[in-house]
Amino acid sequence: MNSILKDIETEVVKCMKCGNCQAVCPLYKENHSEAAVARGKIRLAEAVLNGEVDYTAGLAHRFDMCLTCLACVENCPCGVRVDKIILSLRAALTDNRGLPWPQRAALNALSRPKLMDKGVKTAGITQGLFFKRGGKGISPRFPIGLSTRRVLPSPARKTLKEQVAEKNAVSNPVMRVAFFAGCTTNYLYPEVGKALLEVLQKHGVEVIFPRAQHCCGTPVVIHGARDTAREMAISHVDMFSKVEADAIITVCGTCGEAFRQYYPELLSDIPDYSSKAQKLTDKTYDISEFFTDVLPLNKKLLGPVNESFTYHEPCHIGRGMGAAGKPEELLKLIPGAKYIPMKDPGRCCGGAGSFSFERPELSFSVLEHKLKDIKSTGANTVVTGCGSCRMQINDGLGQQNMHQNVIHTIEMLAKSVRNAG
Repeated sequence: MNSILKDIETEVVKCMKCGNCQAVCPLYKENHSEAAVARGKIRLAEAVLNGEVDYTAGLAHRFDMCLTCLACVENCPCGVRVDKIILSLRAALTDNRGLPWPQRAALNALSRPKLMDKGVKTAGITQGLFFKRGGKGISPRFPIGLSTRRVLPSPARKTLKEQVAEKNAVSNPVMRVAFFAGCTTNYLYPEVGKALLEVLQKHGVEVIFPRAQHCCGTPVVIHGARDTAREMAISHVDMFSKVEADAIITVCGTCGEAFRQYYPELLSDIPDYSSKAQKLTDKTYDISEFFTDVLPLNKKLLGPVNESFTYHEPCHIGRGMGAAGKPEELLKLIPGAKYIPMKDPGRCCGGAGSFSFERPELSFSVLEHKLKDIKSTGANTVVTGCGSCRMQINDGLGQQNMHQNVIHTIEMLAKSVRNAG
């Protein structure tokens, strides 16, 4: 048995094959395939553990068919960590089969910050050759592995790292935090990072933004490249352990999960790093958690924002970080803003990082349910707390010619802070 799989035996035997996962799986609702459901994958994992199934291309395909949205985990009456089973199988498959070259190239860039920086800069400079600008972003001029209907964000002219100092001081600070931005904020939506600094500093919080930070490693974990992910985890554990901060703030659920869950798991067999990773876990918060659980948002600092909005709950903030409802709690405090909830704000949007590029048609089928829910609210703005969800939803809005714009939770709060004068 592959050593990676030893830890999942106890999870596999917990499953009683009840099928509750089938009722909540976004992919099953689209393709009605048992292999898409947690129950089916657990049966396949059991077969691998028993030596009945080999590491074939078919097995890899079936385990790729997952959004890692955690809906099955949340609804499992037996408490099966389906995500742990799936990620362990992906790691075993990667060890035995390797990764296709496009994935290898992408993960290589994510794990090498200088290469990533140069790649994004080059893409920004040359984007006019391959993409045309529209109202909600850029679209391919001709098929280049992407549909010409796709709407993507344009790389920022300057990354967040190029715009923000490492130490952002305030007079008489009430607290000091370290900020982990993540790739989408650094390269695509630096305005999110600047909004976070603005709101935190208004609350008397000093913000440290470590310059050497890079991808959190979650995409690497999700594709099964555990050795590379471990190196990235060590890098960040070293980096953020040196910062004397009361909290680590994230603006992306997958980044928050990396610090809270993946780093302790990846480094559990390295004594010094295991304890250091756990210390970081205990003080990592999504920005919505920070302003509800640590430093209450000061309502006196909020001014009116006269617009209607709805909220999409990212899977890895709501279920992954256990912060469901906290962003809405903050947003409802904004004077003048009219909150119109979706019927199912926590339903996965179908983005799941690279999934929307690897399986665009299936991803869009999942997204269409979200778009209908957004349309039914009549709201003008969609607020969310994840850059990947923002990309996915904005893409769908653009393709269906819907008028709503998409912003991050902290941007909505920053609007309110600015309007307070």
